Amino acid sequence: MSHLDDARDRMIVALDVADTLKAEALVKQLGDSVSFYKIGMELVYGGGLDFARDLAASGKKVFLDLKLHDIPNTVKKAAAQVSRLGMTYLTVHAFPQTMQAALEGTQGTGTKILGVTVMTSYDDADLAKAGCAMGVKELVARRAQQAKEIGIGGLILSAEEVAAMRTLIGPSLDLVTPGIRPAGSAVGDQKRVMTPGEAIKAGATRLVIGRPITEATDPKAAADAVAREIAAALA
Repeated sequence: MSHLDDARDRMIVALDVADTLKAEALVKQLGDSVSFYKIGMELVYGGGLDFARDLAASGKKVFLDLKLHDIPNTVKKAAAQVSRLGMTYLTVHAFPQTMQAALEGTQGTGTKILGVTVMTSYDDADLAKAGCAMGVKELVARRAQQAKEIGIGGLILSAEEVAAMRTLIGPSLDLVTPGIRPAGSAVGDQKRVMTPGEAIKAGATRLVIGRPITEATDPKAAADAVAREIAAALA
């Protein structure tokens, strides 16, 4: 695999749109420039489950970002249903019972569970307001260690935490980072951000990029530019 092909596999484009028609148009526009897509709650609730299954069947990798969190039996059964759709990644909140249940539900399938450590729109003040005694870095570390012990596939975490968590948990887990903003793009509602090249060099496995690509004047050109930046970081 060339550096550029590897770079495309490491770039996950977030299809944060309201309906499948818009999502289909973006996928068609991006073509071979993108091989991996994230589908979140907005699109799922707009009829996106069938779209996700069809996208995976077409040869694309799909990350279903549902952030499951419920009693273990419900999470286990829901994760099992998702695995039948051919998803590459499924997110759950990184509470030990939830991670364990999701892992059991996807056992023996090609679906990897990613634990959401702390949302990238949160900072220490937000956690304190929610009643959490730990700050972001402490809580991310606690949940990362628990994820490793349970044996799920990886973590969702800010690029700012990647280097420290890679040292803490080693190479076995995928570290997938949202809040990625190419140089010069708007930060939006993210509080902990990093450029694609910086995140890869810090140890991220894959990067989730949404608006800087999907809302660009030329999304395909924007995706190609990000892929080149990732490839340069891998070289």
